[in-house]
Amino acid sequence: MNYQWLIDRVDDQIVNHPGKIILLFLLATVVFVSGLGAIETEAGQQQFIEDLPSFQALEDVQSDFGTSFSGTSTTSTTLVQDSQNALSKPALLRMLRTQEQIMESDPLRVTATASPARTVATTLDPDATTLEAQVLAVERATPGQIDRAIRRAADRNPTFTARVSDDFNVNTASASATEASVTHRAGPGIGGGGGPGGAADFPPDREERIRTITSTTAPDIRVLGDPPDTITSTLVLVLPAALLFIAFFLVVAYRDLVDLLLGFVAIVMTIVWTFGFLGLTGIPFAVLLVAVPPLLIAIGIDFGIHAINRYREERVAGKDITDAMMLTTDQVSIAFFIVMGTSAIGFLSNVVSAFPPTRDFGITAAAGILFTFLIFGIFLPAAKVYIDRLRERYPIPTFSQTPLGSESSPLGRVLNVGAVIADRAPVLFVGIVLLATVGGGVYASGVGTGFSPDDFLPAEETPEYLQVLPEPFRPPAEFEYVKLENFRDENFEQEGQVLMLVTGPMERDTSLERLHRAGQDPPPTFEREGRDAEAESLITVIRAQAERDPEFRRLVARNDQNDNGIPDDNLPRIYDALRDSSASDRVEQFLSEDRRSTLIIYTVDGDEPNDAITADARHVATGFRATAQPTGNAVIFDEALGLVFETVIQSMILTVVGATLFLIVVYWVLEGSPLLGVANMVPIALTIVALVASMRALDISFNAINGTILAIAIGLGIDYSVHIVHRFVDEYAERDIYTALHRTVVGTGGALTGSMLTTVSGVGVLALALNPAIGVFGLLIALSVLYAYLASMFVLPSVLVLWARLTAHGGERVRESTIPESGPSSDHPVAGE
Repeated sequence: MNYQWLIDRVDDQIVNHPGKIILLFLLATVVFVSGLGAIETEAGQQQFIEDLPSFQALEDVQSDFGTSFSGTSTTSTTLVQDSQNALSKPALLRMLRTQEQIMESDPLRVTATASPARTVATTLDPDATTLEAQVLAVERATPGQIDRAIRRAADRNPTFTARVSDDFNVNTASASATEASVTHRAGPGIGGGGGPGGAADFPPDREERIRTITSTTAPDIRVLGDPPDTITSTLVLVLPAALLFIAFFLVVAYRDLVDLLLGFVAIVMTIVWTFGFLGLTGIPFAVLLVAVPPLLIAIGIDFGIHAINRYREERVAGKDITDAMMLTTDQVSIAFFIVMGTSAIGFLSNVVSAFPPTRDFGITAAAGILFTFLIFGIFLPAAKVYIDRLRERYPIPTFSQTPLGSESSPLGRVLNVGAVIADRAPVLFVGIVLLATVGGGVYASGVGTGFSPDDFLPAEETPEYLQVLPEPFRPPAEFEYVKLENFRDENFEQEGQVLMLVTGPMERDTSLERLHRAGQDPPPTFEREGRDAEAESLITVIRAQAERDPEFRRLVARNDQNDNGIPDDNLPRIYDALRDSSASDRVEQFLSEDRRSTLIIYTVDGDEPNDAITADARHVATGFRATAQPTGNAVIFDEALGLVFETVIQSMILTVVGATLFLIVVYWVLEGSPLLGVANMVPIALTIVALVASMRALDISFNAINGTILAIAIGLGIDYSVHIVHRFVDEYAERDIYTALHRTVVGTGGALTGSMLTTVSGVGVLALALNPAIGVFGLLIALSVLYAYLASMFVLPSVLVLWARLTAHGGERVRESTIPESGPSSDHPVAGE
């Protein structure tokens, strides 16, 4: 295939019309800038689970069963009272008075409050239905009466014990902490999203208002607000640190102010184009996309260093601006295209993910790498030509135009190690590496998977070294939400729920009896009430209404053939009577309007693993004659966990197969040797094994965020091996194999070293991210780049020797010469590609 004509046309535009190219790219930048204002942000883990069947079942529950689960008309705030004895008379009064003031605050739009203090008060005086009356009831009671009321409440009311800490002592009637809840209604035009990871936020300042109240009435009461959104604070912290590292290494690489500014301008354009693409396409900015800017910066810096250094190499050799740039773009544009193609394949492999943010990440990163290729492959060379021609006419300062890297430097001698090994014992070395890789692969197979809300939360306290930063870079010293959540996990028995959505004709006579039988003899993770699972359903609503309403009780009795309190005849009449009664609101929570589905809320042990709860929930679901779909946090997160590893494997297979086929075709077209594409993938295989083995050694599990890391490692790692292989092929066309390897690893290796250091430091600063998942993600990317660099520099040369021996490229030229200790002489310094 003749592709040179296309490169020649691009070269012609770069060297003969650089001003037009610069103007065209600036106009495109203006278009992308228009999309920046349309970017929307998504936080929390709900974005990862919204497409799962169990989550969609939860949405069906929210839409079909009234407002209790919808999260759009009410929301709640949790209060935690931490005291020496939170059930003492003074502590109970502080909680009641706090709830009373909260209830009286009109802006908070409170519809209900609940707490152990209210339960104790109503136990003391059943007629005390208001907070004012409950305060009086506790005030008038003696400590002994309060203790007896606490014991009665614990014996009769399961919700009471669920709201007191695990150290509750029924004999002394004491506990170190209690929980209370405040329910708010939405105001006009205000709404929120509920569900796992979601945070309804109405009224918007409810936490601050409640904290103001508790600070005066009860300092021992803390407010659990919404989970912290660490995206903005992470960007504010990470991006400046990344730019500092990047600026330092760019100064070392370019050693020229104008070239440094050109590199920065190209990087900024790349980021603007990518973020503008988000706004123009409507892709929301989620936590995973925090990693995109450092990735593009890393690849852009690599492209920039290679382009500028290769151009400088030709200038040092005596070429004029036009010839030097045409030779440069002839060589680097092919390498850039290969890197762009393989990286895009790696990123796009994430579109098979079950998680929407992961799919968005793949699309955004692939678009970003395309923009990087265009900006650094066309705009940067055109700008360099334009500036250098201005330098010939005007006194623009020039500090250094020498290429990076030389044969005699200490770095050059270190980089030459891979070529020396390839000269002396390539077969032995590759065999040793292969054995080590197999062993590492066996070890890596033990890596775990995980999906937890904790993956998205920062630590309770930020590290002290971050607190010395000035505003606005200094993060909060602590996160009260995380601190309080950890306190609740440690001190309260975690009671969970499984929601069972049952679809079927609920007016059939046997429907309610079947619901009842399905909950008998429940599995271990389900809480029990005698033989039956502890649950709320249509049955509990019917029984509760029958206790309160004699007329309804008689209606149930007439239609209950086995006298168990569950009607099994004339169900439409039963439902009509319920809807006309005071229990109408409760009916809407458990029976759909068309009476073709119902909801059952089972109570489960929240301390049990999600997989055990889910397995038991699915077992219970099989007991229904109708279709039953379990949902709830435990089921949703377990389903997500099951998809994490599947996503990892699918994206890795797609990337490896796609990138390998792409490289085979490219090298077949360019060099007539498809095996070069296979050789190109060897360092990538080593990188994947080393990376996953490191994850196991560091106790890092695959999750919804870092599940993309293998595809990214392949996409980034190919960058290094492509530059080595492409430079080697050019050198080998004119020299013996060992001289070609030496010039490749010293010349291109110098540029790759600068790129690796910049990338590892620039991306590695993600480890500073307040979001732990992003911090781990940055660490893994940095490790993948380091491993890819080491494999390309020190293993790939031996692989290329074996390639030469296995193909017609071998012949006598393979044995023609060996590398002298000081390296071969050359007419000009060896430089980056």
